[in-house]
Amino acid sequence: MVNFPDEHGFFGDHGGVFVSDELKPVMAEIREEFLKCKDDPAFVEEYKDYLHNYVGRPTPFYFARRLTERLGGAKIYLKREDLNHTGSHKINNAIGQVLLARRLGKKRVIAETGAGQHGVATATACAMFNMECIVYMGEEDIRRQELNVFRMKLLGANVVSVTQGTKTLKDAIDVALADLAANYKDTYYMIGSAVGPDPYPQMVKFFQSVIGEETIEQSKVAEGVLPDYVLACVGGGSNAVGMFAPFYNEKTALIGIEPAGKGLETGMHAATLCAGTPGVLHGFKSYLLQDENGEPLPAYSVSAGLDYPGVGPEHSFYKDSGRAQYVTVTDGEALDAFCLLCEEEGIIPALESSHAVAYAVKLAPALDKDKILVINLSGRGDKDVHQVLEILNKK
Repeated sequence: MVNFPDEHGFFGDHGGVFVSDELKPVMAEIREEFLKCKDDPAFVEEYKDYLHNYVGRPTPFYFARRLTERLGGAKIYLKREDLNHTGSHKINNAIGQVLLARRLGKKRVIAETGAGQHGVATATACAMFNMECIVYMGEEDIRRQELNVFRMKLLGANVVSVTQGTKTLKDAIDVALADLAANYKDTYYMIGSAVGPDPYPQMVKFFQSVIGEETIEQSKVAEGVLPDYVLACVGGGSNAVGMFAPFYNEKTALIGIEPAGKGLETGMHAATLCAGTPGVLHGFKSYLLQDENGEPLPAYSVSAGLDYPGVGPEHSFYKDSGRAQYVTVTDGEALDAFCLLCEEEGIIPALESSHAVAYAVKLAPALDKDKILVINLSGRGDKDVHQVLEILNKK
């Protein structure tokens, strides 16, 4: 596990705490308690117990034999985060943060969500711990993710539609931060991705690193060596940082896949690391999609979980240092990969995860057969089936 950020919350030039004076003590309180918890054996043991007995970890490390044969080249393994309780990696972080909220004595939890997976995970954790749960979600994302909205409501959450701006994840975060500023005395804000002011990026990384830690051990058992490549989709970056961080000091190549949407040349994409510039958004410094005045540009992806104009500061540090490579995949390529994994392996991936599968389709055939490539299958695609049906029917 890497030890950044520094004491000011920076990963190299990225990160920090760029919030109002009113929220600075709130962030300091959360940071102080998190640092205590992560070094408290009792807290860590309780967290791991929930991961095992409630979430269902460890998740399988699955050799995708038919996909490997179809593509030729490298052996392809899937890290099956889609088999977690609630259907994605998001529950790893939600369990950790709800335990932290309980330690802080908070009874009201707010969250933002794009694809709805973090919202479902938050609602699940709050139901288990009998906490009030409010989830902010853009109106456009609510339209695309009707099933997850219903799941959140079933779990007792109040899903609040955000109708401002682009009506997507960025705007949901804006409203959630405003709620926190007004209600911080009794409210805990559960951020779902590796973004936001310190300590959130390091906290989400801590709770999600179980993905990469398991992958290291499982690869040693299955193949006797570490993977040559690990791939993960990148929106805000939680599933990717959870996979990448434990490999930081290893020789394994780290590849993050961003959404090119309808093509980088069209401007309708969310490829923050590949096409953005450094700036400040939502309380932290990182690469952003922004105009000449520093205002966030609209982000677009067929995947509701990837259309965010920023990215986690640790990924920005990995880009600057060259430790990870970031590439792009279009909507069309992701949809093709979605269908390919269904047909070849009987696995319906989330549209987010399909971006990583799509890049594997390009990379694997170019590699020798003794190379090992791991795709972090961050979520299952039940939530996306209706949307994919609509898209394919229009072709």
